[in-house]
Amino acid sequence: MGAVNSYFPVERIRNYLSRNKLYGLEYVLASVFGAITPFCSCSSVPLFIGFVKGGIPLGVTFAFLITSPLVNEVALAMFIGMFGLRATIIYAASGILLGIAGGTVLGRLNLEKHLTPWVQNILANAKTEEQLQAERLTLLQRMPSILKEATGIIKSVFWYIIIGIGIGAAMHGFIPTGFFEQYISKDNPFAVPLAVLVGVPLYSNAAGVLPVIQVFVAKGIPIGTAIAFMMAVVGLSVPEATLLKKVMTWKLIVIFFAVITFFIIISGYLFNIIL
Repeated sequence: MGAVNSYFPVERIRNYLSRNKLYGLEYVLASVFGAITPFCSCSSVPLFIGFVKGGIPLGVTFAFLITSPLVNEVALAMFIGMFGLRATIIYAASGILLGIAGGTVLGRLNLEKHLTPWVQNILANAKTEEQLQAERLTLLQRMPSILKEATGIIKSVFWYIIIGIGIGAAMHGFIPTGFFEQYISKDNPFAVPLAVLVGVPLYSNAAGVLPVIQVFVAKGIPIGTAIAFMMAVVGLSVPEATLLKKVMTWKLIVIFFAVITFFIIISGYLFNIIL
């Protein structure tokens, strides 16, 4: 991720977005880019930090962060085998739309003031296009900055990762066997929000949680409810929140999680209707 942040032209993208009116297309592009990058939520955060540091609008960076863990090639390949092509297309499209909608809403809330002072200072010293043109460096010349970036990311998030994963692992032990079959069955009208709220503290990538979702569906849990649970587990997690603390205040993290949780719940109900 240090190499990606070194080569990825985030400041040029920032300059392009500031000069051009894209009428919302920037959210679409960020969400699609998130869909084609094979990252889980925690892996997406370093690139998200690079976006924020580069001054790319916060709503656009959120669109990437939302979609990136939800939709990736491995998850879609497994999804086809488990649930068929129609369900896979609907899931992929909804993941991209979720990123667009979530990023747009968060962008309209003008939440930049809730970024940490560290980010605010970086934004105040952002480079111009002329300065960027003067910095055409070889890989060897970039290596010190790449190592510095990687070391900085590791130092700043190491303990957050340890604490977050520990909390997520502990949460697994608090959910008794049979909980899902009992409380999120098709007879419970509140099954979707309950499944999402249970899934948010947990953590797994899409490939890891899909076999669990297949078991849920086999046990009679509606596929929309199961997918909503999967989205919550994959797209929102305690480790992700602790990583984001580097660039966001707790208030902004809570707003981000609340907005995306709401959209996932809506998606779950729609999945149950469509599928």
